[in-house]
Amino acid sequence: MRDAVILSTARTPIGKAFRGSLNATHGATMGGHALSHAVARAGIDPAEVEDVIMGCGLPEAATGGNIARQIALRAGLPITTTGATVNRFCSSGLQAIAMAAHSVIVNGSPVMGAGGLDSISLTQANLNPKFRKDPWLEKHMDDVYLPMIDTADNVAERYGITRQQQDEYALASQQRVAAGQASGKFDDEIVPIDVTMAVKDKVSGEISMHDVTLAKDECNRPTTTLEGLAGLTPVRGEEHHITA
Repeated sequence: MRDAVILSTARTPIGKAFRGSLNATHGATMGGHALSHAVARAGIDPAEVEDVIMGCGLPEAATGGNIARQIALRAGLPITTTGATVNRFCSSGLQAIAMAAHSVIVNGSPVMGAGGLDSISLTQANLNPKFRKDPWLEKHMDDVYLPMIDTADNVAERYGITRQQQDEYALASQQRVAAGQASGKFDDEIVPIDVTMAVKDKVSGEISMHDVTLAKDECNRPTTTLEGLAGLTPVRGEEHHITA
């Protein structure tokens, strides 16, 4: 049986939603930056990439319009390289990689590009709510529309995961990320990106644009403490679990 192998990887740093360095960066720019570096690292001719499959949890606006096709072009691949966008919400990127491997193994594709991306900053606050729910599903199976925060609360309740256990796990995660950054464990996989960031003045509300270089993930909080986590109020109310 034909094998599928990973030739190379590359990613942008993860930006903080709304107030981070990537808050004004189009999905094609982000994805194209990562893909172009992955192709260069693989040492292959860009024309060898037959298809690009990208996963996206919110495939609209700045990450819509078949963002995979846009990413392929933005990465400098030839016009003959096709693209397809996949949505399986939080596992969209993994699904894209699985489908690319399938294409290599079963269809005989020579080289595929695959990955995932989202821009919370440019999509989540501007989602199109019109006709979002099917009337029959809303009446009979409305749980299909649950947001992830409610799903997480349901999982915690079903499997008896206490708030303290969640806080302890969150703290350990923060500490591991901080240790990984300090020791440079993420440096090889990240390709720094030059972008223009929107900055809002807290007093006047005026928005100004600033050129920045994002070279590391900026979402984690290394100073997190267990006491600080325990003091957070659950978003859905005290009888629930999930906090900010």
